[in-house]
This record gives sequence, structure tokens and C-alpha cells, in this order.
Amino acid sequence: PYRDKFPGVRVRAEVVAGRPAAVLAERSSASSLVVVGSRGRGGVTGLLLGSVSQRLLHHASCPVAVVRSTKEE
Repeated sequence: PYRDKFPGVRVRAEVVAGRPAAVLAERSSASSLVVVGSRGRGGVTGLLLGSVSQRLLHHASCPVAVVRSTKEE
């Protein structure tokens, strides 16, 4: 639904095999932005990033947006 709502934003979806952080970091060199979710674990989920988010923040070649759900699970 967001592609219809924002037709000016180019999105490319791909399914690839490999470790998520490594694949996303590698692909980031050809990207303007990498957007990842972060569920968090444990009692202090709001303060922690997941392993994929953390690695991307250190190794991506473009900006990284870490997006969390606003809904309580």
C-alpha cells in the first residue's frame, strides 16, 4: 500500500540467501537508505538494538534507519 501512496519513492525488493547483516551491508553500497526493523529482546528493549541493526550501523555504506513498532506486543 505504501508504494501506491508514495509513487515517487523507488523501492526494489529482492529475496537473497545469506546472513542478513552481511547481505544488507554488502547491498548498501548501491543504496540510498537501508531500513530495518528492530524487535528488541528482554526487559530493556527500548535501549537495545538487534544484531543486524547494530552491524549495519557500523558497516553500511549508506544511511541506516532503524524502525520500531509503536504497538505493544
